[in-house]
Amino acid sequence: MLQEVEEFLSYLRVEKGYSGHTLAAYRNDLTQFLDFVRSKSSATTQWSAVDKGLIVKYIMYLKEREYASSSVARKLAAVKSFFHFLAREGRVKEDPTTTLDSPRLAKRLPQTLTRKEVDRLLEAPGTGDDPKSLRDRALLELLYATGMRVTELVSLTLNDINLASGSVRVVHGKRRKERIIPVHPRALEAVEAYLQRGRIHMAKDPNEQAVFVNFQGKPLTRQGLWLIIKHYVEEAGISKTVTPHTLRHSFATHLLTGGAKLPDVQRLLGHANVSTTQIYTHLTKEELRDAYDNAHPRAKKD
Repeated sequence: MLQEVEEFLSYLRVEKGYSGHTLAAYRNDLTQFLDFVRSKSSATTQWSAVDKGLIVKYIMYLKEREYASSSVARKLAAVKSFFHFLAREGRVKEDPTTTLDSPRLAKRLPQTLTRKEVDRLLEAPGTGDDPKSLRDRALLELLYATGMRVTELVSLTLNDINLASGSVRVVHGKRRKERIIPVHPRALEAVEAYLQRGRIHMAKDPNEQAVFVNFQGKPLTRQGLWLIIKHYVEEAGISKTVTPHTLRHSFATHLLTGGAKLPDVQRLLGHANVSTTQIYTHLTKEELRDAYDNAHPRAKKD
């Protein structure tokens, strides 16, 4: 049975081009499922002996052990993909997962910061003129002012920043999709100060093109950026769980709350489909409701 699992993983690697990380996740999930099957019947030596009922028991087994709904859904998806493969290869006569529904996941709204919390975070690096303060102030300001993804920010090159036009060029994804984002004057000023008085002391190699670098003069990594943000979230006294994407979510929410049009926000964020951007309309409704409740405490009782 393990041989079929290895053949499936080989198929995902060679024909689908899945990454090592994704393959490792599939291996872990299918190995766990195989262990469960064997624990229920040591006599089971063929995948054709596994039926829908046993897979349902596996789902219940995961839920009883309080696996998160997202984890259960991912593990079931791996099992279904595996049996689809076995059916196509003629290893099983019938696919027992064909009529098996995937568990529905509650769609969680992304975490956002209030405008006051954003102000506290942006002010956290202080007004110092040392390279670190200049860099950190610039990257926080730019993240919030543009709503760009973390990968996009650490991938910025000097040629992507246009101080004259007050814009930044962002390239994203395998298809290298490009968009131009206008930058708020406050963020532009912070970036210019960093480029003129901070970066020149940090970039060791004059040929280095990355905008944001660490103290070794190398391009800042996603992990490095996350640690910087985490530090200033603590400095600002923000108790919410903040990730690098939180500023992107806050950027979109505050734009819509301020009256921006949905297609315009979609373009700035680089979303392929407007449906992805629409989730922020729910956030703005919640934000407006909270603002009303705070302004009119009696409204909560009515």
